[in-house]
Amino acid sequence: MILDDFMARAALAGIGTALAAAPLGCFVVWRRMAYFGDATAHAAILGVALSLALSLPVFAGALVVALVMATLVTLLAGRGYAMDTLLGVMAHSALAFGLVAVSFLGGVRIDVMAYLFGDILSVSRGDLGIIWGGAALVLALTLWRWSALLTATLSPDLARAAGIDPRREELILTLALAIVVAVAIKVVGVLLITALLIIPAATARPFARTPEAMAAIAAILAMAAAWGGLRISYALDTPTGPTIVCGLALMFCASSIVTTTRSKV
Repeated sequence: MILDDFMARAALAGIGTALAAAPLGCFVVWRRMAYFGDATAHAAILGVALSLALSLPVFAGALVVALVMATLVTLLAGRGYAMDTLLGVMAHSALAFGLVAVSFLGGVRIDVMAYLFGDILSVSRGDLGIIWGGAALVLALTLWRWSALLTATLSPDLARAAGIDPRREELILTLALAIVVAVAIKVVGVLLITALLIIPAATARPFARTPEAMAAIAAILAMAAAWGGLRISYALDTPTGPTIVCGLALMFCASSIVTTTRSKV
């Protein structure tokens, strides 16, 4: 059976994560929220530690902490603190508390590197179910709220005039991002998830004429990088998560060269 092959499971995990992350990454680029992915991912380490301490599934703990982090940042933004200040304080605080909590887990051996950089080759059937379930939920949410999210991103005043609450849309977006971060921990780790969100969207931007086209191109590039990075990692015996991100970085470089050359012609 195809799911018995670890490479097939890894490929399906990478493609599922890329499919959910790429459209959300477009909103992250448009709203200039690049640091949000890092902040939520750092907070997820605290969720991992709490899950191990309470003998709960790692995904559940990471998801709960990521959702709490996303909700707090959205609720506190605009109340005397800039968004980047809030993210900086909460991200580093959560990461520090998470690493301290890990040190108290006596008798529990935790591979911190696997959560920092991902371990896609060890994805199980259960992990696949979580990844594709989370991806389906995020995609359904994105499709449902696409017009409202786009209007709120373009202009909060225009959104209010159209009867759309910009803060509600921002909360929906941050909660969806939290789900993607929790899902992606197993694939690329907390330190690299931001790359999976931002680089495909940034690479697709010069080649897209509409927001929908940009999201579609970003998804295709992210899935191609996940599959290509996995194959290259297997062939060269390199770490898989970083190899996927290297592929994304090369795509961005090629996109920049093509854009620069085209502008000079």
